[in-house]
Amino acid sequence: MDRRTLLSGGGVLLAAQLLPGEAGARAKSSPATADDARFMQLAIDQAKEGDYPFGAVIVRGGRVLAFGRNSSKRNADPTAHAEMMAIRAFLNGHEPEAFKETTLYTSGEPCVMCMGAIVWCGIKRVVFAASIAQLATRIGQIDISARQIANATPFASIDITGGLLSGDAMRLFPNGKP
Repeated sequence: MDRRTLLSGGGVLLAAQLLPGEAGARAKSSPATADDARFMQLAIDQAKEGDYPFGAVIVRGGRVLAFGRNSSKRNADPTAHAEMMAIRAFLNGHEPEAFKETTLYTSGEPCVMCMGAIVWCGIKRVVFAASIAQLATRIGQIDISARQIANATPFASIDITGGLLSGDAMRLFPNGKP
């Protein structure tokens, strides 16, 4: 059986794309910078004001361009995650092309929906505090990481830095799942 025959089954292809570290992976990793901690603290501060403790900021060139906090209860909108709210706020004052060279800082690793939006917007870097695995110990989560989404994206390369100030972010959640 040749490779084309083997991969013609969509499930095999999808599974291969979702495996981290596979050839053609689009997620890159970089260490946190000194400025990253400052911007992450701003995201965590936003989380303290959200309906659920999630906050995000979008930064370019050392300047904060948009803030977001989870507003799903007050907006009666289950898509009003912090990252989505920051993206919407950004678009209120900028053209979509302005996402190039931006970094999105978020108190929790982006969920599948938010990471999909990040990819489609063309945001080049994501820095998160608490991981999906950490968050799953306190609140329901879909067990697909931001890196898995990025690795399944053949048309974009995204730099992902995780775990920055994760303890601070996790302290915003009560112990145990609701």
